[in-house]
Amino acid sequence: MKDVREKLSLGVRDVQETSDLIAQSEKNREFYISAARLTQIENQQSVPSVFKLFTLSTVYRLDFYDLLRRFGLNTEHIRHYQSLQPLDVTHPTVAEVHDREATITLPVRLDPSFRWETTQLVNRVVELWGEIPAAFLIQLNPHRHMYGFIGLRDFTMFPLIRPGALVMIDERRRRVRRQGWRNEFERPIYFVELRDGYRCAWCQVEGHCLTLLPHPMSPAAAESFTLPDEVEVVGQVVGVAMRLVPAGERGQDNAGELPRLPSSVK
Repeated sequence: MKDVREKLSLGVRDVQETSDLIAQSEKNREFYISAARLTQIENQQSVPSVFKLFTLSTVYRLDFYDLLRRFGLNTEHIRHYQSLQPLDVTHPTVAEVHDREATITLPVRLDPSFRWETTQLVNRVVELWGEIPAAFLIQLNPHRHMYGFIGLRDFTMFPLIRPGALVMIDERRRRVRRQGWRNEFERPIYFVELRDGYRCAWCQVEGHCLTLLPHPMSPAAAESFTLPDEVEVVGQVVGVAMRLVPAGERGQDNAGELPRLPSSVK
């Protein structure tokens, strides 16, 4: 902290006088930092109060959260510790990322041959991955999970998973479960690779035969393939991001109407 002050050509009295102005403006003497207290902070590794940290952040032109990290407090760890003890009740959360250097890996260029109407693995059609600032997508990591795009003409799991959805796939979960779920929402959904493309569906395995089971409300039919010659399980779908209202729907005019399905679905 002393190095920061000296690089700005500020003396301890300068900091004291500015802190006095801040304390008067805020009507709180906790913002005030005497010359003696500043020397103590610089030389004895004494941790200042949150009010004095505010003052130092202001006087030294430092980002407040960066200043916290200088004293050993990284606010980006908050979400990690919150995840260790999730709450059972619905609660508000925040998406703000205070670390200005925090980035997230996202696709920045797709293969020109990408066909939006078919279901595909995003990881295999991305030509270039790039890093951008993160918020909720801070957990997105192409090295940890795979991502699939549900084709705009793929109604296999509609309405549970809609066309155009982005699904997160855990490659470690390739073994098809035969039981253990109580309803359709708990039944595992798998992303599979075929000779002619990909599918996302419930799966049933009997011997060397794997059957893709569509949602009961879907117009798609069940399909059976031979393991492992005709089909390979990429992994289990563990996350979904999708629109609940079809893109392009205008206002309340279509309220209550079900989306129209194509007359024939592959």
